[in-house]
Amino acid sequence: MSIWAISLGAGVLIGLVYAVLNVRSPAPPAIALVGLLGMLIGEQLTRHLIL
Repeated sequence: MSIWAISLGAGVLIGLVYAVLNVRSPAPPAIALVGLLGMLIGEQLTRHLIL
């Protein structure tokens, strides 16, 4: 099984537990996650263009 699938499954499971317990998730706002995604994309593009 892919490490990505395991990570996604664990996140969904924890999200369900938080929802059942009515606890607010400590995750950063969605806009911050989009910024992190942009950083990762930029890093990968740079690696492929330079190397």
